[in-house]
Amino acid sequence: MSLTHKILIGLMWLFASLLVADAARAERVKDLASIAGVRNNQLVGYGLVVGLDGSGDQTTQTPFTVQSIVNMLSNLGVTMPPGTSLQLKNVAAVMVTANLPPFARSGQQIDITVSSIGNAKSLKGGTLVLTPLKGADGQIYAMAQGNVVVNGAGASGGGSKVTINHLSVGRVSGGATVEREVATPLGQGEFVYLDLNTTDFGTAQRMVEAINRIMPGAASAADGRQIRVRAPTNADDRVSFIGRMENIELQAAQGVAKVIVNSRSGSIVMNQAVTLDRCAVAHGNLSVSVNADNSVSQPGALSGGQTAAVTNADISIKQEGGALMNVKPGVNLAEVVKALNALGANPQDLIAILQAMKAAGALRAELEII
Repeated sequence: MSLTHKILIGLMWLFASLLVADAARAERVKDLASIAGVRNNQLVGYGLVVGLDGSGDQTTQTPFTVQSIVNMLSNLGVTMPPGTSLQLKNVAAVMVTANLPPFARSGQQIDITVSSIGNAKSLKGGTLVLTPLKGADGQIYAMAQGNVVVNGAGASGGGSKVTINHLSVGRVSGGATVEREVATPLGQGEFVYLDLNTTDFGTAQRMVEAINRIMPGAASAADGRQIRVRAPTNADDRVSFIGRMENIELQAAQGVAKVIVNSRSGSIVMNQAVTLDRCAVAHGNLSVSVNADNSVSQPGALSGGQTAAVTNADISIKQEGGALMNVKPGVNLAEVVKALNALGANPQDLIAILQAMKAAGALRAELEII
């Protein structure tokens, strides 16, 4: 093989690798935005789980469970004598939640989550009794019933208790049947609207350009969040149009430089847009240590004194070194991480350092504490 052929093959491989890298960075429209109006609706209901193996609610502490049982039996034609005190162990009061997906039709089945609201020890092995699920408007949209699956186990005995996973929450796959449909319009008139997951004018502009390259003149940006797309009015053509549009690829604009700090756990996360200016940092820890040594003062045999406990306290204060360190500027995430690691600070100290850097103007990022 000649040198010219080797160079040509090398250039082809380089070009192919660049195309693959560019494709890896590209995102689809459906990953960055959603169709306005196409959304889930939350459903909630109150029900009873029966058939538990003695792990249900303690009815003396959860009177609503007994009341629910009495009402259910009454609806089934069973009348309880007045003043009857029920001591049940196999019943638990629960909240049932579900998401009604868009375009759900009557008769379709959806998954539900069953959560104990009393003091039941476990829902394992229980069966959810017929429960209506309501939407925010108070209307019933689904009916739920089924065997609860709990991914966990527990055992107790002799005052000891072992629990694996969470036993008071379970799921029922396909446990609810849709009874009422929710109208989900695909746009208004000749337009379909795309709502970006995150407001960004750059991404909105790139999305408009990407859509117009495939469908000339169809898209226009209303603002940094919403894009208006002209679509066919026929239902079948509109669905086909949206399907093709959602798979158009583009590269999202780089987001705002941001550092997220979780002050409770000490976690720090920063995106690739974070940069640092040159600055000097000095940070030292002040630690106070108190040690108590308990001893007994024993008087002489004929002194007439009493034995007394004596506490000897030893207090020491230690100031760790806080030499002034030069932090080099960083123009990419790797350099920023390297500069911060050079300080040798633990995460909790690093939070204080980042706050001071932000106040001094050396941290080129938005600092958000959660």
